[in-house]
Amino acid sequence: MSLTIPDARRNASPYLYGREAASVARVLEAGQFGHTDLTAEFERRIAAYLGVPDVVAVSSGTAALHSALLATGIGLGDEVIVPSMTFCATVQAIRAVGAAPRFIDVDPATLCVTPQLVVDAVTDDTAAVLPVLFGGRAVDLSSLREDLAERGVVVIEDAAHAFGSHCGSEHVGADVTALTCFSFGPVKNLTCGQGGAVIPRTPEEAAAVRRLRMLGVTQSQSERAETTSYQVEGFGLRYQLSSINAAIGLAQFDHFDATVRSRRHLWRAYSDALDALEGVTLVDVDHTVPHLCQVRVLHRDHVFAHLRARNIGVGVHYPPNHLQPAFARWTRDLPATERVSREILSLPFHQHLTEADIHQVVTALGHALKATGGP
Repeated sequence: MSLTIPDARRNASPYLYGREAASVARVLEAGQFGHTDLTAEFERRIAAYLGVPDVVAVSSGTAALHSALLATGIGLGDEVIVPSMTFCATVQAIRAVGAAPRFIDVDPATLCVTPQLVVDAVTDDTAAVLPVLFGGRAVDLSSLREDLAERGVVVIEDAAHAFGSHCGSEHVGADVTALTCFSFGPVKNLTCGQGGAVIPRTPEEAAAVRRLRMLGVTQSQSERAETTSYQVEGFGLRYQLSSINAAIGLAQFDHFDATVRSRRHLWRAYSDALDALEGVTLVDVDHTVPHLCQVRVLHRDHVFAHLRARNIGVGVHYPPNHLQPAFARWTRDLPATERVSREILSLPFHQHLTEADIHQVVTALGHALKATGGP
């Protein structure tokens, strides 16, 4: 069977290194598909890479956010500061615990929140701040640590885009003052097919997330097999990472250094090529492990339609949440978010791309700008 290698027609695509199928086959042959020692090995490998004491793997990035909010006691009557510029999963996790989103604006240059934007939004009802590390860029709220801690406000990072990125000299996830939530979904920097992880601050938080991810049961699968009973210590969900997904993640992780080099090379190739175009602002995610390559253009909807008609797989990440019907109750005036949401365009970005593909995309973008009234 011949496989079609994704190109510029695809906005995003998983990249396989060749051992993933065999790794999954070994799990299937073993006949143990749930949370097994393979999942624990994945957790240990991620913890060692990040330089943290513990990692709790879960079934998705959304499950990670939901579990982190539950583990820190966020619930009904609480307010969570969150940028509107994010995938709706971030906000749905807040709603899932009964809390209310307090939407804030972003810096148009980075599409991320700033310390000042967070400070300006804090109220007496604020229980958590949920910065989104958009495109892979770290969000440094260290200047607010003492003030937020005094107010009892927890920081939970949505780092779905940011596995492998750094905040200063440390990996994202190594900040002991915040819980960090990663996604290992299909097109993330590191994929498990589906998966996620919570980086807890304390052993108590780690234990809480482990209870939550397995329906409140405290014993592991191997421990339960050796006894006639088990204990359910509280509310829980089926959020564990299966050994099938862990096997994919481990096979991917063996090549993560190559992933980092490839994604940075592709982003810089785009950056160099886009320098020749007027009327395009590149969203800077240099010095990260880029998850997206985004530009801002005028007449975005027309440019989008022009490129899609020519089989260029552009996308939009993301329509702002404060304007979504599901979250209309919490709508606020967010001028920067509303402006950039009309301009952002995600160019095809995945490891199958060649420099020739990038040249094709940028050339087509230049034609689209001219055709739609740009420079």
